[in-house]
Amino acid sequence: MSEVREAAYQLSSKNFKFICEYVYNAAGIVLGEAKREMVYRRLTRVIRERKLADFDAYCDLLRSQPEQEKTYFINAITTNLTSFYREQHHFDYLTEHEFPKLLDERRDTKRIRLWSSASSTGEEPYSLAITTHQSFSHVLNRWDVKILATDIDSNVLATADQGVYTTNRIEGLTQSIQQRYFKKGTGANASKVKVTDDIRSLVTFKQLNLLHEWPMSGPFDVIFCRNVIIYFDKATQQDLFARYYDMLAPGGLLMLGHSENLGEYQRYFENVGRTIFRKPV
Repeated sequence: MSEVREAAYQLSSKNFKFICEYVYNAAGIVLGEAKREMVYRRLTRVIRERKLADFDAYCDLLRSQPEQEKTYFINAITTNLTSFYREQHHFDYLTEHEFPKLLDERRDTKRIRLWSSASSTGEEPYSLAITTHQSFSHVLNRWDVKILATDIDSNVLATADQGVYTTNRIEGLTQSIQQRYFKKGTGANASKVKVTDDIRSLVTFKQLNLLHEWPMSGPFDVIFCRNVIIYFDKATQQDLFARYYDMLAPGGLLMLGHSENLGEYQRYFENVGRTIFRKPV
C-alpha cells in the first residue's frame, strides 16, 4: 500500500523544503528530516481532501493562498498527543505544594490565574481544573479562580470546548474522579462522557499562536507549556521563555514537558521539581 501511495504522491526534496519553510514562517515550528514521513502522511490526507493531483499542486496552493490555507495547514501538521493527567508529577506538585501555598498567600486578593498554553483537545486544562477544584472547592464561590487554555489548532479547541470524550479516555483515572467530574452519556452517547459543568466553567478556551501577540494581561500563577517547545528552534525557545517569564507572577511556576529544558534561560528560574521552574519573588 505504501508503494502505491508513494507512486501517486511523491514528496520531493524541493516540496519538503518549501513545506518546512512555510510551517516555520506560519507557526515557528521546526521540521527536520526525521519528520518527513509524518509530514507525508498528514499532508497526503489534505491533498486527497482538497482533491488535488499531487504535492506540487498543494505547494502551489500554499503559495497562491498562504493566509486562506494557513489554519487548515497548521491543523493538519500539528501534533496533538495528550491524555488526562499526563506527567502526573506536575499535578501532584500543585496539590501537595503550590495550591496550599497559594491558598495562604492569596487570602487578601483571592485571585488565581492558570494557563495551559498548548491545550490540544482539552485533557490538560481539564486535569488542571479538576486538580484546582479539589484544592479550592471550599473557597471557589468567594475567590476569583480562572484557567486559560490556548492552542494554535482551531479543530482541537472545538473538541476541547465541548468537553466530550470517549470512555476509554478516562479509564486510567480513579473511580472517584470519574464519578465526580464526568457525566456518562446515555443512548447513542453511552460510549462517551462529558466533563461536568463546574469544571468546564473554570476553563476558557482561546485560539492563540504563541509566536504572535498575547492579548491576555496576566500575571499567571502557573503556566503549563508542555511538549510544544521542542518544535521550535533555540532562538524561538529563548524568546518564548522570556515572554513566559514576563507573564508569570513573582514566585509563579512554569511547567515544561519531560524532554524539554530552559537552556540558557535556566539562570532566571529556580528548579523546584522535575521540569518545574519557579520565577524568583
